[in-house]
Amino acid sequence: MHTLDRLGQKLDNARRDIKLVRIGGTVTEVTPAFISVAGLSSFIKLGDCIKFGEDGSSALGEVVRIDQQNATIKIFDHASSIGLGDKAWRMGPFQICPDPSWKGRVINALGIPIDGGDALRLGEESQSIHAAPPPAMRRARVTKPMRTGVRVIDLFTPLCAGQRIGIFAGSGVGKSTLLGMLAGSREFDTVVIGLVGERGREVREFLDEVLADHLANAVTIVATGDESSLMRRLAPNTAMTIAEFFRDRGENVLLIVDSVTRFAHAARDVALAAGEMAVARGYAPSVFTDLPKLLERAGPGLDGSGSITGIFSVLVDGDDHNEPIADTIRGTLDGHIVLDRAIADQGRFPAVNILRSISRLAQHVWTPEQQGLVLKIRGLIARYEDTRDLRLMGGYQPGSDGELDQAIALVPKIYQAMEQTPKSPASQDAFRELAEILQDKG
Repeated sequence: MHTLDRLGQKLDNARRDIKLVRIGGTVTEVTPAFISVAGLSSFIKLGDCIKFGEDGSSALGEVVRIDQQNATIKIFDHASSIGLGDKAWRMGPFQICPDPSWKGRVINALGIPIDGGDALRLGEESQSIHAAPPPAMRRARVTKPMRTGVRVIDLFTPLCAGQRIGIFAGSGVGKSTLLGMLAGSREFDTVVIGLVGERGREVREFLDEVLADHLANAVTIVATGDESSLMRRLAPNTAMTIAEFFRDRGENVLLIVDSVTRFAHAARDVALAAGEMAVARGYAPSVFTDLPKLLERAGPGLDGSGSITGIFSVLVDGDDHNEPIADTIRGTLDGHIVLDRAIADQGRFPAVNILRSISRLAQHVWTPEQQGLVLKIRGLIARYEDTRDLRLMGGYQPGSDGELDQAIALVPKIYQAMEQTPKSPASQDAFRELAEILQDKG
């Protein structure tokens, strides 16, 4: 009977995918930003896929605006040759069919393999690329501590399974290296990585060097910077859908998206092509709706299922941590880790600014004694940094302030203890290791 049920499911999928009647329209306008199609407005919805031409020479696009006469379509491949009078066919909402065999593969935003391997095996059920997050009152709570193996994070911004946290950084301060170190955590069953808007050269470097030891357990979705804005907007949603598939199988999933800022840039391009007005530094209102829709899908699943621990990198434009995208994401996530260029310039990696980084779920990880110790260390670091200029000018005499003397003695050793590279052993017990390092250097 089980076999008959599976056969019936496959027949239902075939009837859904193979349309008995094709609905089409005609291209009436072609611009670098969008394509207008007449004759489809009554049959389509926002987000539907449109296929141009016939098999063998077809191009795919997405509906971004509908009016009574025409539909505005953005093309996934901006190199496609579409002309006036070409036929456009309704394909329905875009869906993918994830499968456990996708682990170890590299695909594009459309779910097509780009690693030179065999065709992907499709799962039995298709999933919408824009699924809604689990209902708030039915989601499991986030309380289970997890160890990342990165000492500075496990000490000062500890994470829980199902938490969503952002890594805020400018360019060139070690963001990708830190993401690779987090991907190597042994706490997860599956790692899903979305590389959005990356340079083509850096994709191979990230896979072959940073992620080399963990590729077999990872699904990587790539949309490089030269691809269309629609592909770059789609890639994080594809990554999220794959992560949801493994979460619903009961797995503990790590989702890394690098970077959400480039997703926002792509969403801005699509929104402007659809005719929206810019409201904040060139961003259209729908961008600030798309961001929470994406980020809220990560986190714990329903009671009894797995969870998605989301790590989202935010490329801070001009090192301005209060620009609209960074500010919106910071208010949505469960914490943020700030990488500081001044710290990176000193050669300290990971370049985490301890005073500006926070985990909103740290209370589920720290014991009362550990929380007190962390607050004490933060206080010492704050005193040390606030008096840096005074001490450099020779304006402070040792013995004038006992707490400051303690900060001067301990903070440089704490900074040194926090240094870690991808080749360093993963941290097993961050508090114990910190105590041992300070004792050895005492």
